Amino acid sequence: MKDIALYGAGGLGREVAASLKDLVWANPEGWNLIGFFDDGSPKSERVSHFGTVLGGMRELNEWPEPLNVALCFGEPHTIAAVRNQIENPLVSFPNLIDKDYFVSDLSTFSIGEGNIIHSGCKATTNVCIGNFNLLNGEVTYGHDTCVGDCNVFMPGCRISGEVTIGNACLIGAMSFVKQQLSLGDGVRLGPLSVLLTKPKLGATYVGNPAKILKF
Repeated sequence: MKDIALYGAGGLGREVAASLKDLVWANPEGWNLIGFFDDGSPKSERVSHFGTVLGGMRELNEWPEPLNVALCFGEPHTIAAVRNQIENPLVSFPNLIDKDYFVSDLSTFSIGEGNIIHSGCKATTNVCIGNFNLLNGEVTYGHDTCVGDCNVFMPGCRISGEVTIGNACLIGAMSFVKQQLSLGDGVRLGPLSVLLTKPKLGATYVGNPAKILKF
């Protein structure tokens, strides 16, 4: 088994810890959780029954030996910010992918590093996924979908074919993105929303059909 630590000791971190036995799509030998890193919790604090906090960013950057680390956050900008602070060359970012992840055409599928894909997710043909994306269960990508970095897809969302998604987007639970749309960086789509038109950069959309939300 390979050692791994989870960055983020909150609810999502505990969910990932509970699912590690199944997140073995590319690592059939399994994972050995050694603990958590978290900047908001004191060192040695217990995280439920899963283990203890090993420290924060300073401790991780000073870790003296190779270590696999997963970033367990449900907010795109937090994922990006934490990743940018990790400077230790001994840290690796494996993909944690559920054993039931279904890809209908592996010959045209590509994926980067640091992604977390929970149970029930599917991809069809010619799908590319970047780095540090969270697919939080029952997420479907249609054909020719291309996803950038540090995006969060909440449970049950559906991405149609020929959709391009940039970086640091948040796609809400049970939402739907129409085919052939291009989502630039920082787009946020509310739960149960249906996006039918190209969104503006960094804007928030809600409703069916989804409309821009002005704060």
